[in-house]
Formats: sequence, C-alpha cells, structure tokens
Amino acid sequence: MPFDFNRETLKLISDRFKTLAEPMRLELLHALKAGEKTVSELVEETGAGQANVSKHLGLLHRHGWVERRKKGLNVYYRICDPMVFQLCELVCASIDAEVESRRRTLRRV
Repeated sequence: MPFDFNRETLKLISDRFKTLAEPMRLELLHALKAGEKTVSELVEETGAGQANVSKHLGLLHRHGWVERRKKGLNVYYRICDPMVFQLCELVCASIDAEVESRRRTLRRV
C-alpha cells in the first residue's frame, strides 16, 4: 500500500527520525533490545544520570519507540516497535558499504 507523503505525514516521519538522531537514545534502545528494564537499570548500564535517562526515555515513549509500565516505585521500559532495529541495521549496512567504497578509492590512490 503506497503512503500519502503529504506535509503532515512528512512531518510525522521527520519527527520520528529526529528521535533517533541522539546517541544516548540509540544507546537506550540498544540496552532495551535484551528486554524490559527499569530506569535504574538503564542508568547503571549507560552511566548516564537518572534525569538524562528519564528525559530521553520520555521522548522515545512519546514518539512510539518504547512502552512503559509502572510497578510499585519502578517504571519499566521495553521496545514496542522492533522495526527500530531493522532501521539501524539498514543504516549500518549503508555505512559499511560507504566505508568499503572509500577504502577501495584510497587503495587506488
């Protein structure tokens, strides 16, 4: 099914990609790939401050990349859109191809 790439749709797409443009958010998503974790666990794993982690998780939640649930005093986060990892793999493959192309170019020099 083709998508209608009107201005509103393009804005939504842009906002979703902007969310992934911050290395800390990608690090949090990577940490959550193994499964659900609390904010405290993510703070420990990333070495970032609690306020920073919470801010980034809030943005990831707002843009539909993660879900959260509260249990007692803890908030648990998990990936709700595993397509994010397919996107990352596509980007990594593209970067690998670009690096290899540059290596071939440099070998000819």
